[in-house]
Amino acid sequence: MYKKLTSFFAAIAIILCFAGCGSDHAPNYTLVFQSDFGLKDGAVSAMKGVASGVSKEIRIYDVTHEIPAYNIWEASFRLVQTAPYWPAGTVFVSVVDPGVGTERKSVVLLTETGHYFVTPDNGTLTLVAEQMGIKEVREIDEVTNRRKNSEESYTFHGRDVYAFTGARLASRAISFVEVGSKLPAEVVKIPYQKARFENGHVLGSIPILDIQYGNVWTNIDRKLFDNLKLKVGDDINVQVSKGDSGVFKGKVRYVNTFGDVPEGKSVGYFNSLLQFSLGINMGNFSQKYGVGSGNDWRIELTR
Repeated sequence: MYKKLTSFFAAIAIILCFAGCGSDHAPNYTLVFQSDFGLKDGAVSAMKGVASGVSKEIRIYDVTHEIPAYNIWEASFRLVQTAPYWPAGTVFVSVVDPGVGTERKSVVLLTETGHYFVTPDNGTLTLVAEQMGIKEVREIDEVTNRRKNSEESYTFHGRDVYAFTGARLASRAISFVEVGSKLPAEVVKIPYQKARFENGHVLGSIPILDIQYGNVWTNIDRKLFDNLKLKVGDDINVQVSKGDSGVFKGKVRYVNTFGDVPEGKSVGYFNSLLQFSLGINMGNFSQKYGVGSGNDWRIELTR
């Protein structure tokens, strides 16, 4: 009898191991939404309603729903700005989908860090794939992973496909394998200018603005910046351009924080993502100088 019980419990242990071993990447009942829908109508609420209908155990949060309409690049940045601070197993649903209803693929990306991203494969995953790594990509099977009786709806995949699939994955109603067929470990990427040091100049781009305060965030990290051999308190020569047109040219003080200079004075500093940024103490740099963001915006720093 003892041997039989021992064999029984050993078998159970093996089964549990297959179910749980390597479960660092298992979904953790947390679902985080992002979109360009805004909050003026019921679109976001509808997505959350679908998710809640799948499982009441899911914890639902938001990145933002204020991505500018159709701005896939900004969606990509906001995901990588946020996702690393969430636990492995978190499921993100990002819906910025100007090609809704077309042939673009609907996918779920599992990153090397153990995070899941449910989204159209239209460039939204550019920075997440680059910085968090691609472990596996699966195409959503819309025959099985689609809200019931939504087959005739072609323009709200955020509700009918992405929220539904994300909730099923987050709640473990389906496994990652059950999302759909495995795809090559690659995603659609938006080309952009990477930062570099060249002939005594640090060259970069302006991927995003710190919208609330008008600070200008660049893709220049501290390692590149240190090539200029500047100390805190030094002035930096800055040029900002859009395409071939100059927008700003001048000196800014390199500081640790805004209060290191008088009110109204421009500064260069490292933001919370440790990327070089421009701002004004108690002011709005972007608005004052007409600086925007995107792949055609460039910045150059020199001593």
